Amino acid sequence: MTEFPRASTIADLIDSHAGIRPGACFLIAPETARKISYGELRHHVRDFSARLDILGIAPGEPVTVMMANSWCSVLCILGALYGGRMVAPVNLVAGDAQIGYMLEHSATRIIFVSRDEEARLRAIAAAADLQIRIIVCDIDGGPFWPEPAEPDAAAVEGESDCRAEGLLMYTSGTTGNPKGAVLDQRAILSGGRNAIEAHALTADDRTLLILPLYHINGFCVALMSAIAAGSAIVVPHRFSASRFWALLLDHRCSWFSAVPTQIQYLLKGADENGPPPRDRMGHVRFARSASAPLSPDIQRRFEELTGLIIVETMGLTECAAQILSNPMPPGTRKFGSPGIAYGNEVAIIDEQLQRVAAETPGEIIVRGDNIFRLYLKNQQATEDAFTPDGWFRTGDLGFMDSDGYVFVTGRIKELIIKGGENIAPREIDEALLAHPDVVEAAAFARACENYGQSVEAAVLLRAGATCGEVELVELCRKAVGAFKAPDRVHVLDDLPRGPSGKVQRLKLAEMLA
Repeated sequence: MTEFPRASTIADLIDSHAGIRPGACFLIAPETARKISYGELRHHVRDFSARLDILGIAPGEPVTVMMANSWCSVLCILGALYGGRMVAPVNLVAGDAQIGYMLEHSATRIIFVSRDEEARLRAIAAAADLQIRIIVCDIDGGPFWPEPAEPDAAAVEGESDCRAEGLLMYTSGTTGNPKGAVLDQRAILSGGRNAIEAHALTADDRTLLILPLYHINGFCVALMSAIAAGSAIVVPHRFSASRFWALLLDHRCSWFSAVPTQIQYLLKGADENGPPPRDRMGHVRFARSASAPLSPDIQRRFEELTGLIIVETMGLTECAAQILSNPMPPGTRKFGSPGIAYGNEVAIIDEQLQRVAAETPGEIIVRGDNIFRLYLKNQQATEDAFTPDGWFRTGDLGFMDSDGYVFVTGRIKELIIKGGENIAPREIDEALLAHPDVVEAAAFARACENYGQSVEAAVLLRAGATCGEVELVELCRKAVGAFKAPDRVHVLDDLPRGPSGKVQRLKLAEMLA
């Protein structure tokens, strides 16, 4: 395993890569076929940081980025980090009220926005009466800077403090306003290095980025691992199932990270149009799944159809993404588990905060350099998030087997308690996802006079699906038994989601009342 200096910063790494391998490829923008080397990256981020200095944006201040994935969004992120500023990406699928809250709560004074989001941003800022400097960007070019023009970029030196603020990312939350998790540069680089350790990444790897950079997975697992390893990253504007395989193969990418919904779309496309050409996939080492549990049935079907292995993992915003991963071959991958700890410690505790034995359910806790520092302007939430001895409480339920593999059963707040018996929503989800027509599934609790809570579920179906509620309920009865099976299965056009894209189960009962 490659050892990386733990005290390194974004500036240290960019300067080091540019000094040793200035011509090595860092980024490919497929829409324009533009390629950026590490030497060119250093010039651009120094220029960007110097311009922030001229505009009076001090180290530690938030720099907000509101645009789709692109060369420009990567430049804004790394340019801000290079000078020790705190990047605050805006989730483009969040509602206007949520975005307005995040902008006001973060006290940002500057925001870089793409042309297609400019009108929306100005309306949000006006509605909230926010005084923010707005710099419009061409996502395939760069920011349209105000005067003064070209600063002396060569004279700029990067910020050298590994504890400097790195990222402000707002978590979904199930109720109320989202919390702003603050991660320093050591944490976000640790998140990237954890992915390097788990997946044996090197400077020769190349990742296809299909997750948004406002998502912790795309930010840390893809971008920060590339910066830490000195590898290359291919950055299309957005995920497209129809273009995916061409991008992966034409740019000779060796891996990609996806969420289960994207894997479902790729599986559906392969079912309808045929699998990708295996004779061109010798350079693709693996696929990676994270951000939500992956159905073992879907994993098996994808691997059989494409010939690629999927490495299931688990991560959280507060942990700079990855905390668990299944080992790479020839290590053992256990379907249904996001794996073992890499680069941090993971344990299971009971309600008295005591460690429990193998196979015993409890709350998943984490400790390591990748853990966030605090929730912005929310001391109580910060204190509640940690045990007295400094472990981060994830709020996820699960158990660890005797080999150290963790199995996740759900969220503490989302646990269904029917007649005094605990029912993990994921158990119902997996039963539903075994049906080929089901793209996404989310079981949830409904108040019940007889049992306290009853089980219901909501699903998204593929286009042209013919299955109905009766068939899906019966499928669950056979898989998990009549007591755990949902009384109702609601077929929806979409599921309620938080800013990170995760399904919010607690809103389903209210929405479907």
